[in-house]
Amino acid sequence: MRLAGWRASRTARVSFWAAACFAFVMAVLPHPPEVPGHPSDKVQHIMAFATLAALGAAAYPRAIWVKLLVGLSLFGALIEVVQAIPALHRDSDVVDWLADTATAGLVLLVIRWWRLGG
Repeated sequence: MRLAGWRASRTARVSFWAAACFAFVMAVLPHPPEVPGHPSDKVQHIMAFATLAALGAAAYPRAIWVKLLVGLSLFGALIEVVQAIPALHRDSDVVDWLADTATAGLVLLVIRWWRLGG
């Protein structure tokens, strides 16, 4: 399937929402599984939100990129709010949310630049 066809496909949307659900579950598990290579928490946030931004841009190619960025930023904020629940034994950090937002913004800008012909 051509890239343009995949971007607008149901598969792209399902992939995006599956990745978002996976990211949320991993972010709020009291004892998440170890990630191979033991990347730092910030690196894990960067990987997750780069993936979500790329999948979001593919799933919703006609969406205004700023709306995608705001949605992903709010999702990152939601994760940090939930991580602040004491029973989860997780650490909430505003810097994690900033990393999420900055990463999503950078990826979406690169994709927008690429779509406009670089």
